[in-house]
Amino acid sequence: MKKTNFTALFTVAFALMMAAIYTVFIYAPEDQTMGIVQRIFYFHIALALVPYLAFLVVCIASVLYLSKRERKWDVMAAVSAEVGVIFDTLVLITGPFWGRVSWGVYWTWEPRLTTSLIVWLLYIAYILLRRSVGEQEKRARFAAVFGIVAFVSVPINFMAIRWWRTIHPIVLKASGMELSPDMRVAMFASIIAFTVLYILLMQLRTGIDNSKEELEVLKDEIGS
Repeated sequence: MKKTNFTALFTVAFALMMAAIYTVFIYAPEDQTMGIVQRIFYFHIALALVPYLAFLVVCIASVLYLSKRERKWDVMAAVSAEVGVIFDTLVLITGPFWGRVSWGVYWTWEPRLTTSLIVWLLYIAYILLRRSVGEQEKRARFAAVFGIVAFVSVPINFMAIRWWRTIHPIVLKASGMELSPDMRVAMFASIIAFTVLYILLMQLRTGIDNSKEELEVLKDEIGS
């Protein structure tokens, strides 16, 4: 990625993140029941949606790699999995703080939380698989198959609060969000900001991977 493009994307991501922080902590009204802790909710939901996108990219890129055998799709899948796990880890960290005030406990083995942990463990396993297989083509093939199969857990996690009885609230409904207009602004500002941050991290991590590949090629040329 060109430096100018990366700088522009970084500037946009920074501005959106500042806007999200402003809308969450200043613009949106404080919840009368939960108080300031409720503001974690905006970041938590935004963080939770990004892994869905990231793991969808892993699945699509894996399918494209198996059909085309082009390295760029393998790289995209690997990078998206790594970034998705970072966001998913933050989901599992922020959720208990909200849950402690809302439910009285940091963690409970209800369907949404349980399936969230399973999704996180699957993609941790995906990353470990990529690091345990030495040969590049074999690693990419195994990872692609695993990435496609692992994605089955994502829609199950999303639908868990709709399929089974759970104490986890349903935020995204067919009728819309049950939030005041000001709260919706904070919610969408956070979602947009974290989505652009995901794109930024994808570009940054892909650039690092491509630089490593170029360095290896240069070493081989010098050695020969």
